[in-house]
Parts: sequence; structure tokens; C-alpha cells
Amino acid sequence: AAVAAAAVAAFAPQAASASLAGSLNRALRVQGVSPTATAALVFDLDTSTVVYQSHPGLSLSPASNEKLAVAVAALDELGPSFRIPTEVLGEGALVEGTWLGNLVLKGYGDPTLSRGDLTRLVLKLKAAGIEQVAGRVIADESFFDRRRMGPGWKPSFYKEESPPLSALVVDRGKVRRRVVDDPALMAAKAFRKPGLPRVLIAVTGVAAPDAVPLARVVSAPLALIVRRMNRDSDNFVAEVLVKQLGARERGQGTTAAGAAVIFQELVDRGVTTAGVRIVDGSGLSRGDRFTARALAELLISAKSDAVIGTAFVASLPVAGVNGTLEDRMERPPARGIVLAKTGTTTRASTLSGYAGRRYVFSVLMNGSPIPWWHARNGQDRFAQL
Repeated sequence: AAVAAAAVAAFAPQAASASLAGSLNRALRVQGVSPTATAALVFDLDTSTVVYQSHPGLSLSPASNEKLAVAVAALDELGPSFRIPTEVLGEGALVEGTWLGNLVLKGYGDPTLSRGDLTRLVLKLKAAGIEQVAGRVIADESFFDRRRMGPGWKPSFYKEESPPLSALVVDRGKVRRRVVDDPALMAAKAFRKPGLPRVLIAVTGVAAPDAVPLARVVSAPLALIVRRMNRDSDNFVAEVLVKQLGARERGQGTTAAGAAVIFQELVDRGVTTAGVRIVDGSGLSRGDRFTARALAELLISAKSDAVIGTAFVASLPVAGVNGTLEDRMERPPARGIVLAKTGTTTRASTLSGYAGRRYVFSVLMNGSPIPWWHARNGQDRFAQL
């Protein structure tokens, strides 16, 4: 994979035809976007040559193209078939159908955990002979830290762009269409309703060292979670996966630890990291930076990876068909052929991915603010060409 990623740097650019180069340049000239804040690169996988580039090493805000790095790192470090557990632990003992002590609902960062999963946990408890509980329900979110937002986020991003971050979140922290401030406590309260006595008190805390496993559910395979993240550009999933990487690989369920894992993934794959800065997973942070060269190298490496390549490519939106590209490039030749990750903030509009099986491309556009509707038109013309 590192060899594939290094291909962009190793092979000299091949001069595109004057007409093609001119057309691509014109595609990227859009109203309100400065050429000095625009970067692009196209790589031909068949000939291993860069066929077009413009400011490929320019360090720019990537918006949600940041999620491409999260996807590669998560799939590589954890594996496409990895499943995220949620457990019920017991503090006490079972006596004649009554659990004498507390039940601990412990989360490990499943962003897809639902009330249906809680019902399945209760059914497993009952199958184990637990009919009553003489104690409390404790919500344990200690697998991650308790920081509810990503670093460098605008205050307005809280709940608007992502539910509060936690290792224990049910139904994305929503109660009657309202997002709560303490998702772990909300999860513990919801856990009582599928069949446990409603009189139980729900509190937050940490499981005792001698707590015993009583029931367990797991998420869908990671490949499907990554697909949800990339196709829908799901900020919450991205941020939880960053903390997941930190917890699993560095023993710290923090954004900083996960970001370090992701950056090391880029290094290990031979990606040119000059101008790259990983601060969060969603691309919402003001501090995130990427280059068109680095994104192209990452895309080359991921596609050529025998273990994660299929899952990674399948996670991307398809032009004119699904995800954030459903209503873009709805006509041939791009429709159904271009698979790419979008990105949009007030400061950045980006598009990086694959044009068929032959070309890898990346386009990053920044502005203050960015006229994203014009930028998208330019990106779509570029991909069509």
C-alpha cells in the first residue's frame, strides 16, 4: 500500500493534452473562488502518471474529505468485519430471579446503538434468569472521554452538526426529536423501559472492577458503519470512530489519540504528510488541513489494498445515484461512474475520489466564505471531463 501511495511522488507528471489541460483549468475557474486557494490533481492508475495538477501541495481545509482518512485508518486498524459491542455488567449476584445489586450499561462507542438493541439486551437478561433488579442502572461511558464536541469547532456545531459525543449514545441521543445534553444518562433511562422495572434509578458512573458480563450486543460490521459515514457524510460517526481508534490503538478514547493514529496511518502508507494536519474526524475543525497530493496518494493506497480496498471504495457516494452525490452529476459520463467523497463548510468545498477504474482525483477549494454552489459546479465539470 505504501508503494502505491508513493506513486504520485515517484512518477513524473505526464503532460496532459493542451485541450484537456485547458478544459480542466476552465472547469475550476468559478465565480468567487480564487485560483490561489484551489488545488487539484488527477492520477492515471493505468499508466502510473499524474496527468493533471494545480497547486497539489497547497495546504487547505478539507471539509468532509477528512473522513477519507478516518475510513482508511478505521478499516485498516480495526478490520472491515470489526463489530462494536455494548454490554450489561452486573455488580452483585442473582438470587431467585432477582439481581441483588447494580446493572451497568457500558458503551464502547457504537454510533448506531438503538432502543431495539436495548430491548435485545433486556431479553438476554431475562433468558439468563433475571426478572427483577434490586439496585440501580449505571451508565458507563468511560471507554471515551466526556468531551462532547470536536476540537476547534464553532459553538454552533453543538447538536447542529453532531449529537454530543460519548461512548454510550442511543438513537443519536434523541428523545422526542430533541437531542439531549447527557446521552449516556439518557441511554440508561431508556434501558429501563423495554422490560426492567421502571422504578430503577438511572445514574452515570463506572463499572466496578469485579463486575461480571451478563449480556452483550454488537453493531453491524465496521465496513457498513464506514459506508454510512462516507455516503451520508455523517459527522457523528466520524468523530466516534476517531475516539474508537484512540481507545483501541492508544488506550485513550480521545480525539487527540485517534487523530494521532490516523496521521500515523498516512505515514505508514507513504502518503506525503507535508501540509497535512489531522485535528478531528469530521473536517469541521478550523485546524484540519490536507493537500490534493496527500488525498490522491491515500486514495491510490486504499484502492490497491487487498484487505480494505473493496470496503473503502464501496463506502463512497456514487454520482447521480446515492448519498451526497445523489443529485450531482446525474448525466453520463459521470453518472454511476464517479465515486467520490464530498465536503462542504463555510470555508471549504471539496471532492475527491475515483472516475471509473482508471483515474484518481482530488479537488480542494477554499474561500472566506466559499460560494459552495459555484464550487460544486466546477468540481462536477472537472469530474465529468
